[in-house]
Amino acid sequence: MNNKTLLENLRTIPDYPQKGILFRDVTTLFKNPDCLRIMEDELYEMYKDKGITKIVGIESRGFVMSSALAIKLNAGVVLCRKPGKLPAETVQESYSKEYGIDTIEIHSDSITSSDVVLLHDDLLATGGTMRAAYNLVNKFHPKKIYVNFLIELVSEQLNGRAKFDKDTEITTLMCL
Repeated sequence: MNNKTLLENLRTIPDYPQKGILFRDVTTLFKNPDCLRIMEDELYEMYKDKGITKIVGIESRGFVMSSALAIKLNAGVVLCRKPGKLPAETVQESYSKEYGIDTIEIHSDSITSSDVVLLHDDLLATGGTMRAAYNLVNKFHPKKIYVNFLIELVSEQLNGRAKFDKDTEITTLMCL
């Protein structure tokens, strides 16, 4: 956790998308092959013995490492997207955000009850999107659901972990 190379290569953009926010830009990690390798290796070590069969990548930055890790774990990738982006029949979950309602969806044939699923995204802040993804995947009654983020913003105001039950296994590579 909190690998020095990852921390040194993580870009922070002040006042984005609005004043007072310190945006953590993971694209600087994705463009660096050493950082990609470190993240892939650390994620693999966390999940190599969990029996993961599907990794759900959350739009859009969650797609990068979910794909890389799936190859290493011999698992499938499921895309969790905003409405209208997936071509076949979907299952949806709506959730509240600070400025309204949002919706995410996955294909209705993506997950089965025999799957062990890892949900992956870049950042845990308020936890709203990932909680909706968790609820969405849970509709398929998989054997187990794990949750992972590259970064967790630790703050009393954000408190993203509070959106999940205490028994939900949540891991992160970096806590800021």
